[in-house]
Amino acid sequence: MLTVNCQSSIKISEEKTVYFDPLKVEENHDADLILITHSHWDHFSTEDILKVKKELTKVIGPKDIKKDLLEIGFKEENIIIMLPYQELAIENLIIKTVPAYNKEKDYHPKGNNWLGYLLTTNNKTYYIMGDTDALEENENIKCDVLFIPIGGTYTMDATEAAIFTNKLNPKTVVPIHYGLVVGTKEDLNTFKENLKEDIKIEEKLFML
Repeated sequence: MLTVNCQSSIKISEEKTVYFDPLKVEENHDADLILITHSHWDHFSTEDILKVKKELTKVIGPKDIKKDLLEIGFKEENIIIMLPYQELAIENLIIKTVPAYNKEKDYHPKGNNWLGYLLTTNNKTYYIMGDTDALEENENIKCDVLFIPIGGTYTMDATEAAIFTNKLNPKTVVPIHYGLVVGTKEDLNTFKENLKEDIKIEEKLFML
């Protein structure tokens, strides 16, 4: 089961219930894992984390979110700090981290070590890119489902996103990160126009 709420707020429910950057979510308290790409407000919302947190929920993310997690009641043993190019196994889930940053803009500096994620479960790999440009070091990633930002300004734009998607050649792509802060339906149309025909596109983002 795959749900995209808004921005980069993603929920994948298979062997475990995994949230990425929960934002504007309903109160469910069903998260086994919460994965945070970086500390900007539209990706790291403590209010929304508390809506999906249950007693043993673990949060994975970069080091600059730890202090806030402790302040809202997470135990240290349930906070996992990761850097790019690390790998973690939690039962039958495999989580790998990759870089996510801007090459020339200052919004997401490489030195912050913010994250994109590869989540493998039930023999399917999901790549959640986070806020990033199209990075050469990520061009050889293999995934079944790609979640890619298309809104521009803080990330790659729609045309760049389509070109990057074509290089990765996933079975399915889900465009994200448009319609809330930046990005419009026109960006979605541009993305679709430049996408290879054999890549399935799923429009799951809730437009606010």
